[in-house]
Amino acid sequence: MSQIDLKTAAAQLKKGELSNIYYFFGGDVASVEKLTKLAVRAAVGDNEELALTKLAGNKLDFSELADMVQMAPMLSEYNCILINDYNCEKPREDMRGCTAEDLNKKLIEVLKTVPDHTVVILNVTGFEVKVREDFRTHQRSVTDKNKKLFDFVAKNGIVCEAPAKTPEMLGKEIAARVSARGGMISIPNAKLIAEMCLSDSLMIGNEIDKLCARADGAEITSEMIRELVHPRSDVTSYKLAKAVAAADRRTAFEAIEELNITNDNRGLVFAAVSGTFLDLYRAVTAKVSGRSMDDVIADFGYKQQFVVKNAFRDSSRMSLTRLRKSVQILRDTAVQFNSSAGDPRVILEQAVTKMFMTKN
Repeated sequence: MSQIDLKTAAAQLKKGELSNIYYFFGGDVASVEKLTKLAVRAAVGDNEELALTKLAGNKLDFSELADMVQMAPMLSEYNCILINDYNCEKPREDMRGCTAEDLNKKLIEVLKTVPDHTVVILNVTGFEVKVREDFRTHQRSVTDKNKKLFDFVAKNGIVCEAPAKTPEMLGKEIAARVSARGGMISIPNAKLIAEMCLSDSLMIGNEIDKLCARADGAEITSEMIRELVHPRSDVTSYKLAKAVAAADRRTAFEAIEELNITNDNRGLVFAAVSGTFLDLYRAVTAKVSGRSMDDVIADFGYKQQFVVKNAFRDSSRMSLTRLRKSVQILRDTAVQFNSSAGDPRVILEQAVTKMFMTKN
């Protein structure tokens, strides 16, 4: 058995070629769920109610699981068990009286006994499995405690990662989906939607529904997109950071206005702003240290590679010293946010003004 790509896994399942153990994970959660459905359908057909058992990964009873995998199929060729979100880092919410190593060992011991008439699918949709890619061979491997489960399934079944897609990849998919609904959109505008949604497939689907309804068969324009699609705060935060790096005061304060920071959302918005500046800081320190984009992605567990790519591109406008001062300003601003009842927008504007006063 082996680790295969998303396209190959889907093709095999559509042909009815089944393994007894699967492990599906990755930043593209929509594709993970789609692949899971294909595997379930290949195993039990239309008999999900009788032949499929769904289990929560953080509530597994390994004794019961051992019995379940031995059960004979009911009205289908296979007995199918779906285990969602088993996390080897913390297998249970309450870990008192047990260790992750012991629980992980018990799961693998059960998986060793899976008979030919049973298909066990482990999928991850609710947490991040940290992955590192070798920038020379492009071979991807898990780096956290889930590696033991990953390696076991890769040796005895099928492992498939659905990595987060880039805006370029999603742009073509969005254009195709709009076209299938009788609408029109250019590739640059489709890519704009992906960027504003930070490549979140589920969010993109919702925005396509909204835009197609608004266009009603006409072409979806950039004006419609900017009117109807509210960018995630991460996107506007990046616009703010990029403007600070370029000493573009007008764009920076426009971004603050777009962020619409209030007392209700200031925690989330400020976290997004701080995170964006940390992306730039990591990029600059990586360059100074002779490290690559792949190193940064692996070391900090980035899901969207384009975030690091953009940070490497735009961080060249700010020196390491200036970025360090900006991070220090944000640190002090965080203290002010937590200890002051002042207007959060004014506090953020003051912080950005201080950043503009720093020198390369």
